[in-house]
Amino acid sequence: MAEEQQNLEQNQHERPMSFMAMVIWTGFFGGIFWSALGYLCYLLNFTNVSPNVILEPWALGDWKREWLGIVISILAIGVLSIGAALLYYFLLRKIKSMWAGACYGIALFLLVYIVLNPIFPGIHPFWDLSRNTLVASACLYVLYGVFVGYSISYEETELKNNNQVQKEASS
Repeated sequence: MAEEQQNLEQNQHERPMSFMAMVIWTGFFGGIFWSALGYLCYLLNFTNVSPNVILEPWALGDWKREWLGIVISILAIGVLSIGAALLYYFLLRKIKSMWAGACYGIALFLLVYIVLNPIFPGIHPFWDLSRNTLVASACLYVLYGVFVGYSISYEETELKNNNQVQKEASS
């Protein structure tokens, strides 16, 4: 009877996602969510930079400016965001402050808009961008950094606390 109780579906426990899988999903979701919000900012004329600038150096044709190009651009940013989340994981995951994520977002903003700017013909030189574009884009990058950073740091702290509780319980 006890064996039958253990096999019942309601008595089965779901295995938690590995920490690395959580980092990957956080990066992917963060990239999709914040680039979609960036596209909304573009549609509302808060910024002159659309997510499809990521396709401009590599894709030919006008399709990249239409809905398919926007969807593929947002997904591509999600995939690239996995790398950004992994970078945060390796460098800053132990920092518990949201300011680490905000600074990380600013660093990503400066990387894209100053260092990588020549790669993207759809982004004007940094000093030629409008104030609205700079402020809206910087805010999106800061929010992205806080989202990714806080999510990863929070999970790191939770994992450490759970391991410590398990060690104390087994002693």
